[in-house]
Amino acid sequence: MPRRIVLIAYPDCQLLDVTGPWQVFASANALAGRALYTQNLAAETAGALRSNAGLALHADLAWAQLTPDTPIDTLLVAGGSGVAAQRSNSPLLDRLVALAPHCRRLGSICTGAFLLAAAGLLDDCRVTTHWRYCQRLAEEFPRLRVAPDALYLETPPGRDDQPWRYTSAGVTAGIDLALSLVEADHGSVLAGRVARELVVFLRRPGGQSQFSEVLRNQQHDPGPLRRLLDELHADPAGEYRLADLAERVAVTPRHLSRLFQRHLATTPGAYLTRLRLEQARQVLIAGPEPPPLERLARRWRLGGAEQLRRLFQRHYGVSPSVYRQRFRGAAAQPDDSLAPAHPGVLPCP
Repeated sequence: MPRRIVLIAYPDCQLLDVTGPWQVFASANALAGRALYTQNLAAETAGALRSNAGLALHADLAWAQLTPDTPIDTLLVAGGSGVAAQRSNSPLLDRLVALAPHCRRLGSICTGAFLLAAAGLLDDCRVTTHWRYCQRLAEEFPRLRVAPDALYLETPPGRDDQPWRYTSAGVTAGIDLALSLVEADHGSVLAGRVARELVVFLRRPGGQSQFSEVLRNQQHDPGPLRRLLDELHADPAGEYRLADLAERVAVTPRHLSRLFQRHLATTPGAYLTRLRLEQARQVLIAGPEPPPLERLARRWRLGGAEQLRRLFQRHYGVSPSVYRQRFRGAAAQPDDSLAPAHPGVLPCP
């Protein structure tokens, strides 16, 4: 029988939190040539629903129609800017609590984790959400163990009345989560076909920390450091001494370190290392042949090959060779048959 997927949305939900996972399950059906999944989009009322991108979605049922007798395999909650208003929506929270024991899997995409947490459904779980909101989630819900770098995480049932619980990082990580669910249900061959069809990774390398340092620090206001940071980004491989950097900002080396901690929560040396590692990462995946690690490490002043390997493991969670292999795409798997369904326990990224 097809597995029933229900996605819960609300006004100002994140559009991709809904459409990304939805397309994964729809593509699984199309590539399998049969209905492996049926899907419903549920909202407070059936009908048009405006996402935070301004594009309207159409909910085919009201979540009040979902009862403990409703057969639901997987219940997913979208995130988005509208989640703040929904956290005080008592009827919705009560409905989630009532439905949870009767679902096999319960999950959230992005900031949808705040809804499940507000309902008490993630207590004592290791969870994640969009990297920007991980600290807030941990502070507001101390019973959660928040992992800020994961793309998605799962927690098996601790009691008979609990479902498997899943959380994912921001926006497109909902696709990663949905692919992992398809793989658990129907095997890696089908999940790999879906990933190739959607032109995404079946298993994305690294975690949320793989995002560019340039993009990451656009989220901050470095104040007096702005000009210095622009110089570092323009020439990461330059030879820099702490005293010289401090002189450019007209402060003492000790005060420069304080400014980095205050505005960027790191040290000048660690910041420069991350910036150089980002450059090395881009070179590693750019060419038709991987460059020698020793030469790559010297080019970006990252020590030697062994130190570069350790840096990749620490910051991206994989070795340079695995990172390149995954990023450039694994060899195509045979797709003329479906692997048998298996009850997979997915490893956390």
